[in-house]
Amino acid sequence: MHFCRETQRFKQLYLLKRTLNDHIRYLSETSRSPRTTVNFSNGRNLTLTTGQFARLADGCAVGTLGDTSVMVTVVSKTKPSPSNFLPLVVDYRQKSAAAGRIPTNFFRRELGPSEREILTSRLIDRSLRPLFDEHYYYDTQVVCNMLAVDGINNPDVISINTASAALALSDIPWMGPIGAVRVGMVDEEVVINPTRKELNDSKLNLIISATKKNLVVMLEGNADGILLQDLQKSIKIGTKETQQIITQIENLQKEFGKPKRSIQAAPTLSEEITEALRSLSSMRVSQILQNYSLDKIERDVALGEVRTNVLEKIRHSFPDADSNLVGEGYNKIVKQTFRELIFEKDIRCDGRHLDELRSISCQVDLYKPLHGSAVFTRGQTQVLCTVTLDSHESAMRLDPLSVVTSGVKEKNFFLHYEFPPFATKETGRIGPIGRREMGHGALAEKGLFPTIPSDFPFTIRLTSEVLESNGSSSMASVCGGSLALMDAGVPINSPAAGVAIGLVTKYNGEQIDDYRILTDLLGIEDYMGDMDFKIAGNNKGITALQADIKISGLPLKIVMEALQKASDAKKKILQIMQKCIDKPRLDKKENMPVVEKFEVEAHKRPKLLGVGGTNLKKLFAETGVQVSQLEDTMFQMFAPNQNAMDEAKEIIQKLLTTERVPDLEFGGIYKATIVEVRDIGVMVTLYAGMPPALLHNSQLDTRKVGHPSALGLEVGQELQVKYFGRDPVSGLMRLSRKVLTAAKM
Repeated sequence: MHFCRETQRFKQLYLLKRTLNDHIRYLSETSRSPRTTVNFSNGRNLTLTTGQFARLADGCAVGTLGDTSVMVTVVSKTKPSPSNFLPLVVDYRQKSAAAGRIPTNFFRRELGPSEREILTSRLIDRSLRPLFDEHYYYDTQVVCNMLAVDGINNPDVISINTASAALALSDIPWMGPIGAVRVGMVDEEVVINPTRKELNDSKLNLIISATKKNLVVMLEGNADGILLQDLQKSIKIGTKETQQIITQIENLQKEFGKPKRSIQAAPTLSEEITEALRSLSSMRVSQILQNYSLDKIERDVALGEVRTNVLEKIRHSFPDADSNLVGEGYNKIVKQTFRELIFEKDIRCDGRHLDELRSISCQVDLYKPLHGSAVFTRGQTQVLCTVTLDSHESAMRLDPLSVVTSGVKEKNFFLHYEFPPFATKETGRIGPIGRREMGHGALAEKGLFPTIPSDFPFTIRLTSEVLESNGSSSMASVCGGSLALMDAGVPINSPAAGVAIGLVTKYNGEQIDDYRILTDLLGIEDYMGDMDFKIAGNNKGITALQADIKISGLPLKIVMEALQKASDAKKKILQIMQKCIDKPRLDKKENMPVVEKFEVEAHKRPKLLGVGGTNLKKLFAETGVQVSQLEDTMFQMFAPNQNAMDEAKEIIQKLLTTERVPDLEFGGIYKATIVEVRDIGVMVTLYAGMPPALLHNSQLDTRKVGHPSALGLEVGQELQVKYFGRDPVSGLMRLSRKVLTAAKM
């Protein structure tokens, strides 16, 4: 027994010691909590945490700003894909549950990605992609899940920073981290990460992604004609704010990050094959690129012929060489030759100087049935833009979650961009638009939206179809769209134009030794260059911008210089456009829609509407005119043209006009005719053409009446009633038979 008690005491002491050790270890771990907080200059804090969720992923982080939280996971395969590019996929998904909502579709669950989700995914992708090694060919997926949305802080910038943290903490080779902020300007003051309410009062909505040493990786935003110097100031301040995000992510990475995995060295060509490729192609490629008489198709055909010839000779001389590597080696020589010629001669492959625009031509009012139309041609890029005006009933209504995050319930101006395959002399699928088309259309829409008056009485749909493409079709859509809007008579405050700025650098992997900025970018310059910077604006200032940067960061000096060159080019383009049409059309076209407001007295509304709105439905079917109720007695008519409006007015006039209404005296006794018997009473008329009025059961007799048939009342029967005027709210007649029967008694 004594031995058993000693054994039991020993077990208790052992368990107590183990519990104390576990507690000490827990305190130690919590004191090193895997989290960091970024304190912005305006007092708002961004918190990044890791180690709690999705621990099987290569990297996971949760970002929180206010009460908005986003979880980002990253996973990359361990074996390279056969492609020769980075197969990076970014999926940003809005979750209704995060906002305390239930999806409104039939299945009550999240379905395919919305336009806002796709645009945000592209935004995150452009921020992350430049910092991957050019030979990293491993399938990589970044998934952004909204955990909570407070309707105050937008989750898109939080997602960029959280994705940066997740990649930095993972074992995936990546040259980050990056930091991202949203920059607004309220009352001429720069605001970092403005709330949704502040953003409504801001004339700037700009997202900046940057890496260390104030190197800009991505820019995207829209503005209400912000001045160039104000935009440059905002970019400098925003870039500076990103540096503390980068510092905090680096601290988190040092303490809790995984060691970066080693990747397989990319196969390379032997020096002998590389030299053979160079000797066979370099001179011929250089001659083609210096033949300034060639257009896009002719240049591509010439380069294709050289490629076929060179690869065939290499195949005969080196039969064991990998054909894919040989093809990639040829592409590198073409790219290197293309870039070197720009540095040597300051002349581009189409013969233009670095700051020179392509030839521009414009035309408006193309087809009579269209409300507004224009074709804008810049070099071998051509877009056809059409404007359709419709009623406010045609406004685009956003899904509930996009309303929560953006604060926009509906859009009465939207631009649809189409890029058919024939625009680049190709065959392919024509159908629902892809992510690229959606992104280009959204950018062009941002560039034109500030020019649209807020009180315009129509919904505007602007379509832009690319007929030819050799670079910068989205900015051509801004130019053509502005012309089409003026042709439609939309009173825009100022025409807008857009231009793309390119960049070719001598980049050694760490810094830029030399560079050339290219104005009005060609397609081949976009493909072989280091930047595609699209800027749209009007005479007042900048309205939209988007920078797609292909190297791991640009110094602010180059960004500012590119903005200045874009501003100069924009002014030249606007001058050319004004020669075609310099202001919105004042004389209306015959087929232009019209809108009129009219008032209907309360007691006449049933005549206008009809039973269940049948009169208005019939009016729309016969004339195409839509009638909508604005207030109790105020209505608005939308007609596709003036003739339809005149016809609808006649119909409405007949509906509202009746025979002369006799003056009824308050307290007067009149003969009423029963026209309908209902459960609650009888419908009667006092004179011909009068809308039936209800004589309620409670006013039929001094006795309680459950149904008019109890009194033997039938349709067509006449009886006397007393008139007590109209109800001040509903406008309906107040009649009584009971007071007359009571008087007889």
